[in-house]
Amino acid sequence: MTEGQWAENVACDYLCAQGLQLVVRNYRCRHGEIDLVMRHQDILVFVEVRYRSYQKYGGSRESIVPRKRQRLLATAQYYLQTHPAARDCRCRFDVVLMGGQQHAPSLQWIADAFRG
Repeated sequence: MTEGQWAENVACDYLCAQGLQLVVRNYRCRHGEIDLVMRHQDILVFVEVRYRSYQKYGGSRESIVPRKRQRLLATAQYYLQTHPAARDCRCRFDVVLMGGQQHAPSLQWIADAFRG
């Protein structure tokens, strides 16, 4: 298992414990990939998981550059277009930032991270 897969598993478990339900992992299309698609009550949640074991080149928050954000938005739009049941759902983008070592990671969940 890669560090990225491990981080996605930890994030998914954490979000499920907070009341979200997993819809699909690693949704891919020509625009990019979304790590987790989840449901939180009546909201469809697109989740980006960012893990950095060290901060030398910036933390996990700094790794979400504008180009990455645009690709996430395009991928989510494509998901909505190709999944008719999801078209009328309210949506949001959450980010799970993780740092540190696998034996003692830090985790920060930012709900509705792209608003504002």
